[in-house]
Amino acid sequence: MPSTALTSTSTPLAIHVRRVDFANARDARALVDLLDGYARDAAGGGKPLSDEVKQGLPAALRQRPQAFSVIAWAADAAAPHGEVPVGLINCLEGFSTFACKPLVNVHDVAVAPGWRGHRIAQRMLQAVEVIARERGACKLTMEVLSGNHSALRAYEREGFAAYTLDPGMGQAQFLQKVLHGPGPAAAPAL
Repeated sequence: MPSTALTSTSTPLAIHVRRVDFANARDARALVDLLDGYARDAAGGGKPLSDEVKQGLPAALRQRPQAFSVIAWAADAAAPHGEVPVGLINCLEGFSTFACKPLVNVHDVAVAPGWRGHRIAQRMLQAVEVIARERGACKLTMEVLSGNHSALRAYEREGFAAYTLDPGMGQAQFLQKVLHGPGPAAAPAL
């Protein structure tokens, strides 16, 4: 995808959002560094990524055609390439059976601490929406911790809302079941 340059009229920051090339060493390093910073943050669990994840993530994402990422780059004349990575979104395409169309799950949203408050997440989400529309997606989905109030406000400004089908049935909740070890030797009979 060509560079998606998004420049805000409300701030003089020169921020450019581009799709990540997982095979590009510079993009891969920026992706891992930004995601590791997010993982170390309280909103990301407060623990660094393992060395195995740091080494294998770009190649693993490159092998999955349903995965894509965008990075926000801020102009910095002192940086080796004239810019520094300041934000990341990782996405995974899924499928909506109700719409019979793809959907895009916004899996990780990370903005470097010194760059928060500059609507960088907004700019990245706009780029993600462009890519999702190009893929024919019917919607964007995401999960967010209920205590992350600033992120919730940012996502609501971008049009995200709690998922409901019938208000009488309540809002959808995000659940998980962590799988440890290899699991059963054989699948159960159905």
